[in-house]
Amino acid sequence: MRILLAEDEKELSRVLIAAMQSTGYEVVPVYNGLEAVKKAEAEVYDAMLFDVMMPVMTGIEAVQKIRAAGNQTYIIMLTAMAEVDDKVTGLDAGADDYITKPFSLKELLARLRSLERRNENYTEDTLDFGDITLITTEQRLESYNSISLSAEETKLLNILILNSEKKLDNKTLIEHTWGKNEKIDSEMLWIYISYLRQKLQSVNAHVGICGNKGGPYQLINNSKEDPK
Repeated sequence: MRILLAEDEKELSRVLIAAMQSTGYEVVPVYNGLEAVKKAEAEVYDAMLFDVMMPVMTGIEAVQKIRAAGNQTYIIMLTAMAEVDDKVTGLDAGADDYITKPFSLKELLARLRSLERRNENYTEDTLDFGDITLITTEQRLESYNSISLSAEETKLLNILILNSEKKLDNKTLIEHTWGKNEKIDSEMLWIYISYLRQKLQSVNAHVGICGNKGGPYQLINNSKEDPK
């Protein structure tokens, strides 16, 4: 998994980074809430860890802004605040889980492994964007008519829909579609982008994929009309 870590205590940040990297996770550290918001807007993550008390912008404020932008990435709050009201505030702001400092690294890694298993075994059955619907369980794209997709096309369109507010680079799309171990390059990705563009046109969708060969790519809604 790729994890955004927002923790202003640099010694603790180094310990957390080392622990997560030893498990095979890719970790991107930031040291204040505003940095975290900018990273969340620009890049794709599988999970985010947020300290509450950070400079420039608190973790609570950062989570609120990230959720307001439509980002649904799993968020765990890390804080020394143990009061019930503080936990409720964090969860109400949009956090999915809460760990109170001091905490065991084993517990944190166990929660991340649980999240990883959930991500591998679960995806939303239906995703909507603009005038299209992606039915992942049936590998079918619907708009004003419908068409079947391959497994790879389904995964690729899934990540594009879930991150429609972002321009996604080749590395991100390849890893989330085929995984890190597959020998897929930007040429093959471009072929699948072309396949998806043709299929979006074939169902008469107003949704398209913006971007030239080599990326980045972004799903866009070209219609000013209400979704179907």
